[in-house]
Amino acid sequence: MLDKSAEAKVAVIMRGLPGSGKSYWANEFVTSYHRSVGSPQTSKQHAIFSTDSFFYNEGVYQFNPKLLPKYHQLNLAGFIAAMANGIPLVICDNTNIACWEFKAYSAAAIALDYEVRIQQIGDPASIKHQQLCAKRNRHGVPFQSIKRMASMFESI
Repeated sequence: MLDKSAEAKVAVIMRGLPGSGKSYWANEFVTSYHRSVGSPQTSKQHAIFSTDSFFYNEGVYQFNPKLLPKYHQLNLAGFIAAMANGIPLVICDNTNIACWEFKAYSAAAIALDYEVRIQQIGDPASIKHQQLCAKRNRHGVPFQSIKRMASMFESI
């Protein structure tokens, strides 16, 4: 249940395979969150941070694995800055396959007095789910890569 007061501060950490529906879920949650707390759906009321967003160049996704560490740091910095600026709802929309990948997000949120919610989308162990993710992910991640990511997915 959400605290409907103006002081409610929520950090959501998404987890799931590429194509599982994390971004869709995050956008739907933003809409329902604003309705539940009676706030306008403006960018000053929420912020969604995805490392993938750094790989877009003039609207075209261009993944470069060499830039991944840098972009993860930029994403984390933006997430922390949003909380430091008091944005009431912040979302980390990354795959977060291993628990260490979101540890800094969670620690920062706790330190800044945010309620942390971990939201997993889908069952990474399910072959049917993996196949669905391979079909619908926006970045052309092949089934074999999704299968490999699923095998490394850590439970919490």
